[in-house]
Amino acid sequence: MFYSIRHLTRFRYSFPVSESIMELRMQPRSEANQRCLSFQLSVTPRARVQLYRDYLGNAVHHFDVPSAHRNLMILAEASVDVAPPPPLPARLAEDAWRQLDEQTAGGDFWEMSTASQFTPWSELMDQFAAELNLPGPESARQSDPLALLLSLNSAVYRAISYVPKSTRVDSPVDDALRNRQGVCQDYSHIMLALVRRAGIPCRYVSGYLFHQAGDKMRSSEGATHAWIEAYLPGLAWTGFDPTNNMPVAGSHIRTAVGRDYADVPPTRGVFKGEPDSELMVAVRVTPSDAPPVSEPEVESGDWSEAMQQETAAMDQAAEQQQQ
Repeated sequence: MFYSIRHLTRFRYSFPVSESIMELRMQPRSEANQRCLSFQLSVTPRARVQLYRDYLGNAVHHFDVPSAHRNLMILAEASVDVAPPPPLPARLAEDAWRQLDEQTAGGDFWEMSTASQFTPWSELMDQFAAELNLPGPESARQSDPLALLLSLNSAVYRAISYVPKSTRVDSPVDDALRNRQGVCQDYSHIMLALVRRAGIPCRYVSGYLFHQAGDKMRSSEGATHAWIEAYLPGLAWTGFDPTNNMPVAGSHIRTAVGRDYADVPPTRGVFKGEPDSELMVAVRVTPSDAPPVSEPEVESGDWSEAMQQETAAMDQAAEQQQQ
């Protein structure tokens, strides 16, 4: 399936800031069953955008706006080809745990196997695992690794209510555990901690999810999405979406991977000044049965007319929501 993605981000300040420095992780990855066919990035005020790849292979665009401005707008557009992943087997080989230990013994998966900034093993996490009757690290190995992951995926889905804006991007995982509500980021962080405790390498994935008409998805349409990938012998990195209680399908579009959200925010930056700031984000994922006409490319530039159209649509949507 081919997808077209438009991701608009706008920062609005109460009075002009003198400079903004930003880095972006918005370009879809090309790996496994996914190919990024084209990616175009527009920044207003106009800025020279540079590109590098971090140590996890994520494309990172960064720029500096050195002049005074009250608005900063970023429009990312991508065309992606995503093939449905192969169906999961009924179970893994009988010696799956031994294979996993052998493949991870070299330390290549160390960062994805230990606690990170948003995935600490806290007292509330310990209580949560006990409440769900989840096995400890040793007894967890009595079951098939794949069966354990599917069980954890369902358990986190049932235990946490999906409530938009119930947490912030910098909220600790204990907030979601204490209130038993959160968003896709919280579901992913909780499952990361549980899977790593069982001895399975696991990574955080940010990206997009296409919401097909009639699908009963918890996650919000018009926003970014997050899920997890666990490393399994014979299957390599395998995706699970605890927010929607499903294995990752052909409607999931990967943008970046990391230890947790701290590694992969779509935008990260600083500005000079002390104004109040307002952030608005609009995401649109459109499917297509045919590839885009243009050749694969990566561009950066200033598309003021497109920006104005997108911003007008964003303002109209915000006004309707307030009414």
